[in-house]
Amino acid sequence: MKIHWFLPTGGDSRDVLPTGPVPHHRSPTPDYLAQVARAADRLGYEALLTPCGTQCEDAWLATASLIPLTERVKFLVAFRPGLLSPTLAAQMASTYQRMSQGRLLINIVTGAEAHELARFGDHLDKDTRYARTGEFLRIMKGAWGAEPYTWAGEHYDVVEATTRAVPDPVPEIYFGGASPAAEAVAAEHVDVYLTWGEPPDAVAERLDRMRAKAAEHGRTLRFGIRFHVIARDTADAAWAEADRLLAGMSAEAIAAAQADFAATQSEGQRRMAELHGGDPSRLEIHPNVWAGIGLVRGGAGTAIVGSFADVADRIAEYHALGLDEFILSGYPHLEEAYWFGEGVLPILRERGLVDVPGPATDVISTFR
Repeated sequence: MKIHWFLPTGGDSRDVLPTGPVPHHRSPTPDYLAQVARAADRLGYEALLTPCGTQCEDAWLATASLIPLTERVKFLVAFRPGLLSPTLAAQMASTYQRMSQGRLLINIVTGAEAHELARFGDHLDKDTRYARTGEFLRIMKGAWGAEPYTWAGEHYDVVEATTRAVPDPVPEIYFGGASPAAEAVAAEHVDVYLTWGEPPDAVAERLDRMRAKAAEHGRTLRFGIRFHVIARDTADAAWAEADRLLAGMSAEAIAAAQADFAATQSEGQRRMAELHGGDPSRLEIHPNVWAGIGLVRGGAGTAIVGSFADVADRIAEYHALGLDEFILSGYPHLEEAYWFGEGVLPILRERGLVDVPGPATDVISTFR
């Protein structure tokens, strides 16, 4: 099992909404992103998911700047395939692998709201975007091969696409999407299919469906899930932190976010919103799984909340469904990386669920 963390290239805060005291706000400066990356590197996280969008720093450039500042952590770089050519993406990834000694993973993000895609001049409808993504992935992977790759399709026409050298290793492709069009692309082309944190029954149903779809192409998929996390020494302390985050969400902010989610084109976002329906009394959707973050935040909206043992138990429960990769985050990302990394990762190691070594230990002086 692999445990990943999140790189907050859109900024960070002690609150879900950046409406609290100004000292709580953290800009995504090179220094702060380096702090988070070094923490993940030291604590034993597998990779850092880096988001994409105009509200964030560019994922390729931001993570490339962190390569020489880290030793082993990988970078799960998110990007939208319709905004650059597949051959250029193949070249960028191939170069990245050589510059990082093989520390690149790729997260393909096809879906987005129309108003943001319009900023890039991308006006295709959702199903067409996913069809384009399928061709994009076919060409990008073809360009990584030992021989030049030619493809003529509905969206791309490339002749002898190639890169300077075959990347070593070839980057694994992560991908999420809940619509039928998204599932079709995942079944045929990707390595790791991602879902957001829903109750186990809903997740199990989706994994079974995706296994069947991949089998139609003679393929198997690995599966990952995206959660926030609030882990503390005691369950009471963890839930108190969840209550603090909830207290920072005004009724007006919740109503505004729910109105946005009601108009979404994203099937995954719709499912996230339906977990609570904007009702703060409906937030614990499964033991230790709290949907409060999704009251105001788009995308991943659920958190695993509890003592270190509670959180490890929930991760083990989801792992038993067939999920081998967990992409986690928390507010703020630096401190929460340590709470989880020093509190939960050792338990997962003891249970034989992860094998990445933890940080080196030393004698700490008590000044006696």
